[in-house]
Amino acid sequence: MSIPEKQWEVRLAKHVEDDLTLEHFDVVEVAVPEPGDGEVLVRVDYVSVAAAFKDFMRSDCPIPGVPPWKVGEPAGAGGVGTVVKSNSPDLAVGDLVQSFGPWQEYWSGPAQQFIKQNPQYVPSPVYFLSQGPTAYYGMATIAQAGEGDVVFVTGAAGGVGSLAGQIAKARGAKVIGSAGSQAKVDWLVNELGFDAAFNYKDGPVADRLRELAPDGISVFFDNVGGEQFEAALQAARPHARFALCGALSSQTGAAEHPRFDLMTAITKHLEIRPFACYHLPEQIQNWVVHFGQWLQEGKFVFPHTIVEGGVKAAPQALLSLLTGAYTGNVTVKFS
Repeated sequence: MSIPEKQWEVRLAKHVEDDLTLEHFDVVEVAVPEPGDGEVLVRVDYVSVAAAFKDFMRSDCPIPGVPPWKVGEPAGAGGVGTVVKSNSPDLAVGDLVQSFGPWQEYWSGPAQQFIKQNPQYVPSPVYFLSQGPTAYYGMATIAQAGEGDVVFVTGAAGGVGSLAGQIAKARGAKVIGSAGSQAKVDWLVNELGFDAAFNYKDGPVADRLRELAPDGISVFFDNVGGEQFEAALQAARPHARFALCGALSSQTGAAEHPRFDLMTAITKHLEIRPFACYHLPEQIQNWVVHFGQWLQEGKFVFPHTIVEGGVKAAPQALLSLLTGAYTGNVTVKFS
């Protein structure tokens, strides 16, 4: 296998203050590293793209425990790739591996920083890059959705929401999703098996929830915030559980932060459960076990979009994701 001397790398050109643009990125040519003793060289095949990356690009990254990306250094993400050179007995040329690394075409490092994966477990390597650990942790562990629950998922056509809704269905709940177009609404119901879905742009969200959940919602899985959060407060049953995963409406500048009706939350005894998932080994394992089982049983669809164009396409893919251009999990094909 021929290994080039040079590769393309995407770096952060400046920190984000308001809107994210292509000017926040630089694409530069750098040398392909030579692995040392105990190290491997990996050709990066796919990397994931997520809305949280915009927060990483702020100098005051609001995610606790996560340092912001540094200007002049590569952007980074989870990815899967193929070992093309090995100086370690732990990994062989041709092995499929998963890790976190910079947006560049080749990664090099100690063999132990790469997780060897079995491609026979899934139809495609991109399945290893799902937002499933976050969706499962939020829906199963935080919200504890199950039989008898009526679940409302915002951003339901996104990488986390599309999985969270299916997880709730697999656990016996009725699921309602919101999305930003009729095509996405139809996709949620016809392809992913949501019980109902609506376009949040078509009118007051509170009205749609009264129509679709006349007895109220018992679980709210929020990826968006804004008006939809406010509507969920009004639609909530007593003791409803709110699993707060994201705030895309404020991340994109599309809306102000939601107004929190404290008195409604108090009188309804609502359980507000914000959370973050750091894809710890046990969180990944909890997801993988159920994901594989549900896929085999035909209860689950892995919704995903693959963006072609190599490493240079990654910045535009992130911008497009933030504007709702894709459905499901988003990965960029690097090679």
